[in-house]
Amino acid sequence: MRRHPRRGEAGREVSEAPSVQAPSVRGADVGRRIGVGLMYGFWKPRVLGAWKVPATGPVIFAVNHSHNIDGPMVMGVAPRPTHFLIKKEAFIGPLDPFLLAIGQLKVDRDTTDRTAITRALGVLQNGGALGIFPEGTRGEGDFASLRAGLAYFAVRGDAPIVPVAVLGSSEKSSRLIKGLPPLRSRVDVVFGDPFEAGDGSGRRTRKALDEATVRIQKQLTAHLENARRLTGRREDAGRPAEHWATLE
Repeated sequence: MRRHPRRGEAGREVSEAPSVQAPSVRGADVGRRIGVGLMYGFWKPRVLGAWKVPATGPVIFAVNHSHNIDGPMVMGVAPRPTHFLIKKEAFIGPLDPFLLAIGQLKVDRDTTDRTAITRALGVLQNGGALGIFPEGTRGEGDFASLRAGLAYFAVRGDAPIVPVAVLGSSEKSSRLIKGLPPLRSRVDVVFGDPFEAGDGSGRRTRKALDEATVRIQKQLTAHLENARRLTGRREDAGRPAEHWATLE
């Protein structure tokens, strides 16, 4: 089996399993249609910059994450069907077959998940859109703590990154359904300009990925500040971030 160097935070090498099937493109399109109905039915999304998303070819949506609806919101408002990397703990009960059927990717946070890595690369190799929460998991949503996984996928998959800021999802809670934003409240989703993570050399060493992560963080932080300025929002950053590595 051919091996590709994949350096996460622990610097371990991960072998690729070519036989792993990429998630269903048709399923992701169905998921997008469902997301459109739910997100616009329960809330009032305001979408800015969607025209900046490349119409074809591989792309990575790098999304800040302060609330559980951020992923479904992006799935529903993005101009392209999206395959998100989602922690395996979310795949419980009937959600397990449902999320898999709509083309989402289950990730084991406690190990180097070769299957998830290979399937995510398959999305990009097939010219699809991959959704990633680069902070690892739900936290303050300010891109302050990035994982190396995003840089790896961008460089290895030769895919531009589109920063996405979701604002308003964590400002208030619904009186009817705790843990969700108030029904019919406005949630802003701001897409930024696509950019390349690599330095053009094609290097995939640990140092190259670390340098790419620094460049990515600057771009994402600048986009978030611009999104806040455009929408007039200042998010409540009172929730501490939980730390876990998708690719260690």
